[in-house]
Amino acid sequence: MGDIHKVAEPDHIIKDVVGKFPCRTLWSEGRPCLEYQREEELAEIEEYVRMMYHVELLDVFFTAVESLPVEP
Repeated sequence: MGDIHKVAEPDHIIKDVVGKFPCRTLWSEGRPCLEYQREEELAEIEEYVRMMYHVELLDVFFTAVESLPVEP
């Protein structure tokens, strides 16, 4: 695992990811959890965080969960 505190502040990475991708941050017991729409988007987000910040996605977020489908 990368050392996120030497690279960038977690809050900065979280804001960047949420601003660039169709996802949101949920908080569970004070820990950020990534909610994403589709598996393909999760792969893009993981690659982005790895390339831009040299850390793994789960070094920033406690977990990542797929959004539940919205029923009409």
